Amino acid sequence: MPNVKSAEKRLRQNEKRRERNRAEKSKMRTAIKKAETAISDSDAAAAKTAVLDACKALDKTAQKGVVHKNMADRKKSRLVKMLNKKS
Repeated sequence: MPNVKSAEKRLRQNEKRRERNRAEKSKMRTAIKKAETAISDSDAAAAKTAVLDACKALDKTAQKGVVHKNMADRKKSRLVKMLNKKS
C-alpha cells in the first residue's frame, strides 16, 4: 500500500482507468465476435452492419488509448477482408 498521499490518489485513478479500459475492451471484443459470426452466416446485410459496428468500436477504443491505432486498423482490415471474401 502507498504511504504518500499522491501515491494513494494515483492508485485510485489507476483503478478507475483499469475498470473503464476493461469495459471498453470487452465491448470491442464483443462487437468483433458478432461481426465474425455475422460474416459466417449467410445474411450479407447483417454482416455489413455488424462489421461497421465493429469498426466503430475499434476506432473508439483506439481513440481512447485503450488499444493501439495500428492494432485497430489491422483488425478492421481483416474484418473487411473476410466480409469481401464471403460476398
